[in-house]
Amino acid sequence: MIDFKKKMQELEKLESRNQANQLNDELLINNPKRKKITTYIIIFSVIILVFSGKIIMSSQSASDWVSEIGFLNKIRKLVPAQERQLVGEENDRINILLLGMGGAKHEGGFLTDTIILASLKPSTKQAALISIPRDLTAPASGWRKINSVNAYAEQKEPGSGGPATAAAISELLQEPITYFIRVDFTGFERIIDEIGGVEINVENSFDDYTYPIAGQEDNPNYYSRFEHLHFDAGWQKMNGSTALKYARSRHALGIEGSDFARAKRQQLLIEAVKNKLLSRQTLLNPSVLSKLVEEFNQDISTNLNVWEIIRLWNLTKDIKNEQVINKVLSDAPNGLLSPSIGEDGAYILIPRSGNFSEIRNMVQTIFDSAEISKKEIISPISEEASIFIANGTWITGLAGKTSLVLKDFNFEIIGTGNAVERNYEQTVVYDLSFGQKKEALTTIKKLTGATQAFNSPDWLNEYKKGEDKADFLLILGTDANQK
Repeated sequence: MIDFKKKMQELEKLESRNQANQLNDELLINNPKRKKITTYIIIFSVIILVFSGKIIMSSQSASDWVSEIGFLNKIRKLVPAQERQLVGEENDRINILLLGMGGAKHEGGFLTDTIILASLKPSTKQAALISIPRDLTAPASGWRKINSVNAYAEQKEPGSGGPATAAAISELLQEPITYFIRVDFTGFERIIDEIGGVEINVENSFDDYTYPIAGQEDNPNYYSRFEHLHFDAGWQKMNGSTALKYARSRHALGIEGSDFARAKRQQLLIEAVKNKLLSRQTLLNPSVLSKLVEEFNQDISTNLNVWEIIRLWNLTKDIKNEQVINKVLSDAPNGLLSPSIGEDGAYILIPRSGNFSEIRNMVQTIFDSAEISKKEIISPISEEASIFIANGTWITGLAGKTSLVLKDFNFEIIGTGNAVERNYEQTVVYDLSFGQKKEALTTIKKLTGATQAFNSPDWLNEYKKGEDKADFLLILGTDANQK
């Protein structure tokens, strides 16, 4: 049956893009004043589009750009910008740190709530987004938690938070980070309201009973500090406040309570904002455009110059969603971090290996592993191998779907079921043949993206005693739903 609603939405998006392109051509030719405003909108929309999936925040404002160079000179420099290179292009990797914070009007407003390392590989038109948790400790840099760097720097010297955070994370990961973009969440909320809200296709219904209410942190009535969020699956129209809550919710029940789910919600929000910014109803409204320029000026800071933003556009405009690699540093069962308690009694996250070598390797080789997986042709296994597939998430039918894939590659499916724990973010595989089925293990990793686990929890020991013991136990994480 044809889904007419979906088809109409696709047609509407296509029509909006065509009209936006036509309108932009007309504005550039006929109206210099509108041309100036529209270019700002497009430039900042490009920044959003480039890193499809995260709320981004950012020392140089829109008005600073205007004072530095006349608009006509900017237009004339569009072509030369294509010939100038961003820092990192010579090594085929450009790193930009994306930061999100509550803003000066909020308690702890300069603590970075969102930290994302965005990397671009121009030669293959790939992008990678690595989410870094705010509770990650950085002892080598002298910071208890990485999210405090921006706040301390701003207190010491206003405007220095972005560069200081980029330098700290660069030292932590041993990866050069030249650029940063920082966005005030409150400003992002106002931008959404200025464009009349956004429509988002919510993937899963969910509830969050402990979403903090701004300004109520010290309310004597503990339960009055929080509000109950509820979102229904399907297309929803959201204003700025609702959209931001949708993207920032941390304690949703079920699968939406994971870092992976939160990152995906942010991607959906950014895509919706980008579409609305470039829609006909936005670009044809001078009042809305002028207000948006004011918001950009107030709430976004970056050390990217105009020509660098244009160059960024040229390098990333053709990157598709499937060319974006998403990684989240977390303390999930198979994550690279472990929870701990600092000397002051505060909750922190530390590397599970005891140092940052494992994390650094993941960051520095993130494009290498993606290239290998794209080029390899996977063949059915030639040896007999059995597998039990356990769903480590709350995604219905995930184990059954995966079993059909593995069956096509000659695996004997012993059975499927639910894992003891249902909070897995990344897929893991236990080799119960103890190295006797190397070909099968390699194929499982290629097909599912699973990481081999070597720990031995109590429930695994009980499983090994079962009558129907398989050669492999595959526990699916939320990342399996992306395959």
